[in-house]
Amino acid sequence: MKKTILVVGATGMLGTPVARQLHTDGYEVRVLARSPEKARAKLGDSFVYYKGDVEDPSSLESAVDGCFGVHINLRGGPKAEDFDRIEYGGTANIAKVSASKGVQRITYLSGAATFEENAWFPMVRAKLRSEKAIRESGIPYTIFCATHIMESLSLAVRGKRATVIGKQPHRLHWLAANDYAKMVSKAFQLPEAANKRLFLYGPEAFTMAEAINTYCSIVHPDVKVSSVPIWLLSLVGKVSFNPELQLVADLMHFFEKVGEGGDPSEASSLLGAPTTTLEQWCRQQRNIA
Repeated sequence: MKKTILVVGATGMLGTPVARQLHTDGYEVRVLARSPEKARAKLGDSFVYYKGDVEDPSSLESAVDGCFGVHINLRGGPKAEDFDRIEYGGTANIAKVSASKGVQRITYLSGAATFEENAWFPMVRAKLRSEKAIRESGIPYTIFCATHIMESLSLAVRGKRATVIGKQPHRLHWLAANDYAKMVSKAFQLPEAANKRLFLYGPEAFTMAEAINTYCSIVHPDVKVSSVPIWLLSLVGKVSFNPELQLVADLMHFFEKVGEGGDPSEASSLLGAPTTTLEQWCRQQRNIA
């Protein structure tokens, strides 16, 4: 009998490749969605869809019931209270219901900068609280502290222009989403991956400007790359009452101050080191486009 895994956040940038990889590796994959119809239209018929909302614990019970594992990939924001409400509150609800239903493994996407010294930032604070809720559930867990994902580079492009926001001095080991998904799936297969907090890094390090320039040179050679100071983006977000724009400014301020942390060697040893280089990934994106 196939083991069943529920993916929470399966329609997102990082949830989709995880759901597809788990299915490829032989799991029966359930998808939790507020609108199963929209989720099915995006993901297709390979999954079993359940209607539910992470803020309503009672709506999670049927989706979790009978699952071997649950993978959590939630996105909070744009306001500080939304991180606490969705990322932490939703994760805590899922962990509590999962424990009551006898789930045997839970996995969660955290971040490579998720440390107590960075808890001044709302997103990090919510992730730290989420990790604590998972540990306290008593379910064997694997927490993935992933660095920046290559797929996020497309967000820098708007029309014929790409923007580097702020100075962004840190060199980051950019990780392809498909490599991340393979590591998540492998963690469900290995008892040795239980009760681990693992750091996931790609094979090469680039600054944000280097990565965006590489992406544009290969995928969008007609796009011009420029830079904008964080204070200007923040000002535009405030005067236009645009919380999403303000969140981007706040994120870039955080990334400008804080780089990667942790050691990826244990994750690479257990789950297989990511191999996709930035250039390889960019060429794949060009072929897809």
